[in-house]
This record gives sequence, C-alpha cells and structure tokens, in this order.
Amino acid sequence: MSDLQGQIEALWERRDDLGPGDLDATNTIHAAIELLDTGQARVAEMVDGEVVVHQWLKLAILLLFQQSQMTTIELGPFEFADKIPLKTDYQARGVRVVPGASARWGSYQAPGVVMMPSYTNIGAYVGENSMVDTWATVGSCAQIGRNVHLSGGVGIGGVLEPPMASPVMVGDEAFIGSRAMVTNGARVGEGAVLGSGVILNDSIPVIDAETGDELSRGVVPPWCVAVLATRSRDFTGGTYGLPCALVIKRLIEGERHDKAVLNEVLRTHGVAL
Repeated sequence: MSDLQGQIEALWERRDDLGPGDLDATNTIHAAIELLDTGQARVAEMVDGEVVVHQWLKLAILLLFQQSQMTTIELGPFEFADKIPLKTDYQARGVRVVPGASARWGSYQAPGVVMMPSYTNIGAYVGENSMVDTWATVGSCAQIGRNVHLSGGVGIGGVLEPPMASPVMVGDEAFIGSRAMVTNGARVGEGAVLGSGVILNDSIPVIDAETGDELSRGVVPPWCVAVLATRSRDFTGGTYGLPCALVIKRLIEGERHDKAVLNEVLRTHGVAL
C-alpha cells in the first residue's frame, strides 16, 4: 500500500499532464479506489482519539474524477449519466439495499448494512449493521461506525477538498435523528444521540445544559443526548438566537439505545428523535 501511495502522490504532482488515454495512470488510480470500495483502506480513521486523514486516498478520488469520462449507465428501467459507476453485488457482500438506494463505486458498506432509498458517495465508509434510512445522504469520505442509525432525511456532509480536511466522523452505536445535518468535518462520539433537526458543523457550539459550559465546536461527546437549541446573541439590530447543540443527558457507556426511553427523555424537553 505504501508503494501505491507513492504512485498516487507522484501522479498528483503531474496531474496537469494526465489524460484519459494514460492507462498506466488510470490503473494505478483504480487500484487505490478498489481499496476504498472493498474496505481495505479508509480515507480517515480515529487513532488515540484523534482523526487521522489519509490524504493520498482523497487525491486518488480527485484524480479519478479527472481521468474518468462521462458515460451512460443503465440499471433496469433507470438511466444515469456520470463519471463514476454505481456499486453492485450487494447480496453477495451481505448488504440489504431497498429499491431507490444507490452508492458509488469507491464507497464501502460492511456486512449487515441496510440502505433504504438513500445515497452514499465515493470515499464514504459505513460500518457493520448500520442503517442508512430513507432519503438519508452519506457524503463523500464521511466515516460512519458500526450499529449506527442514520434516520430519515439525515444529511451527512462530504469533505473531499482540501485533501487535508477532516471528513465527518460518526462513532459506533450513534443515533442521528431525522433531518439532522452533520457537515464540515463535525464529529459525533460513540453512542451519542442527536435529536431531530440538529445542525452540527465545525462552528456550532456544543453546550452542556447542566453547567452552561461550551464543550466544543462541532464535536458531540460520546454517550450523551444532544438536541437542537439556540443561544441568545446581541447585535446592533436586536437580540437573536443562534443555533447550538445542547447536551441534555449523559448515557451510561455501552448503554443500548431504547427508543421509547429516549423519546420520553426528549419529550420532557419538548423535542423528539
């Protein structure tokens, strides 16, 4: 893999000289994308609590777009026009895919993943037994852990450029509520629950409801429940509420999510999953 990394980085340095007819370059790029497609490599991962981004794999994706040409893709009654083919052979890989769901080649879905009508972009990783629910989107290079539930309409943003930028990271056992938006490299910790409609990016304050302390910008701690809230800010034209994510409950580490219990907790605060 280190040899392949060196080859990709060398291709990137002379990318302006490449063309679709350069088969050696195309084969090298495809070899890197195949590592992503099969889960043998990931664009980013957590190491000792820090996000490590493998930039060369992002470069491979960018080179793929440069080298690939538009083509017509026909699948059953549907027709697409794109540079990147869609994934196939789901059943052989132990992935359940409902009609209306699609994922680009170069994304990975582990065994046990369920894809309702949804979309997963290139470079994304979805861990074992996770659910990508109806109309949810997993953006390019987003990293989703095991046993995660992305509820209906959830938007997980993609971060492809710049190559060194961290993608969205969602930890194992997390639950993301309906219509929540997690973008710009935000992180959701292991076992965390986001209520419906939470907007989380790298500039959104995450606040502890018990203390009023700002815990982070764009990082929800592990094993907690966070909901959409606002905090007042004074401007020359008046006082306005700016969005924040409010941590209203701490969960026991390893606690499984009982939706009925969680809904009761959230109803107490006038919100829902």
